Amino acid sequence: MKAPCPPIVPVQAPVNMTHPSHTPRRYFGTDGIRGRVGVWPITPEFVLKLGWAVGKVLARQGTGKVLIGKDTRISGYMFESVLESGLSAAGIDTHLLGPMPTPAIAYLTRTLRAQAGIVISASHNPYYDNGIKFFSSQGTKLPDPIELAIEEQLEQPMTTVDSAALGKAIRVVDAPGRYIEFCKSTVSSDIILNGLKIVVDCAHGAAYHVAPNVFRELGAEVIEIGVEPNGLNINLNCGATHPEWLRQQVLEHKADLGIALDGDGDRVVMIDHRGNILDGDDLLYIIIRHKLMLGTFKGGVVGTVMANFGFEQALKQLGIEFVRVPVGDRYIISELNKRHWSLGGEPSGHIVCREMTTTGDGIITALQVLAAMRHEAKSLAEVQTGLTRYPQVLLNVRVNKQDYSLDNPRIQQAVQDAEYTLGQQGRVLLRRSGTEPLIRVMVEGEDEQRVRMLAEQLVGVVKEEFGEEDKV
Repeated sequence: MKAPCPPIVPVQAPVNMTHPSHTPRRYFGTDGIRGRVGVWPITPEFVLKLGWAVGKVLARQGTGKVLIGKDTRISGYMFESVLESGLSAAGIDTHLLGPMPTPAIAYLTRTLRAQAGIVISASHNPYYDNGIKFFSSQGTKLPDPIELAIEEQLEQPMTTVDSAALGKAIRVVDAPGRYIEFCKSTVSSDIILNGLKIVVDCAHGAAYHVAPNVFRELGAEVIEIGVEPNGLNINLNCGATHPEWLRQQVLEHKADLGIALDGDGDRVVMIDHRGNILDGDDLLYIIIRHKLMLGTFKGGVVGTVMANFGFEQALKQLGIEFVRVPVGDRYIISELNKRHWSLGGEPSGHIVCREMTTTGDGIITALQVLAAMRHEAKSLAEVQTGLTRYPQVLLNVRVNKQDYSLDNPRIQQAVQDAEYTLGQQGRVLLRRSGTEPLIRVMVEGEDEQRVRMLAEQLVGVVKEEFGEEDKV
């Protein structure tokens, strides 16, 4: 069953930002290379050479194949073709997956024994952006030395191997079915969703032909929305970043719950039957509490600087260690691996279940929540107990300057003043976006009115120094 599309509302285009890590990058950001299509480096010429550079670096490590998957934005056709050509020129075979969720490409890279996986996607960004990100043969983010080697290779003149050594291209026709079966295998065989009515919003993105089938094959009645991609409507007023449409559909259809993925399927938010939105903190808490009940939880939890203070306090009440890292699933995964822990995530809905997969996966996260509901015989609203969120205000300031520093003395003084006002009952965070020209201003505390006032005061200072407010 399909529900109608929401009205189109114009949005503004973002611009790519620089990599925030300690090692300088010219091209790679927090999650590959991303920007506006047609604006360097997201151009056919650059991506052709990028494919060649990746192929040359991989060729040094031995022969093999590379998987290429994409989301549904119109420019994916163009970049798929030039990446294939660049890899072929370097002598690397490509296996084309077509539109597939980012976590599916990570999974298939491992199971098909590929040397690397390439994703053509700008995740939750609008259609006019695109990006290229990579997975290693183990389905993990590329190690820093490999990224740096690719950047070094990009500075070399492009060459072509002998014709007899050119790479070939093969279409993988059963990729969706393989991934659907994998997703279903991550919950026990006693998890049957019969009797549940679920609205699934695929954001007109990469999961449109996968996610509804996962939940339907497990027995749920599924109402599909956001499953009519036309190349231009990915993430447009739908999906995990715009859950209002899903909320409306859940209430209208009197559904038990709603599941909203983003354009590449690696993040999820959910809606309970009352219309309440559950973000990544809520979903991660449900999974943790359920694992504790089963006696299968081990170690601690990794979150980011954006995790709600109430989430941290709730974990403390459960006796669970909590560690914060910078925003970005690569940092969460790195910390999980370092500590040999299993669970981490972000409020945005990137949840990493390390025992099951190597990256954030919206479908698998939703399945873990559904498993908790079934085992406890409770509704989504009922399993989300024990977490009291602190009021949090997040505002964006669009940056008009190329070079700026958050160490600006006036901004630092404003932050210190806000922290003094909050005392020990809240947090202040200013950070640069890794994918857009934004400074994100976040304030949280017990008193919502005070939190909003402090956030708006900080925004006023940042606007005067660097740009203008872009509310979220």
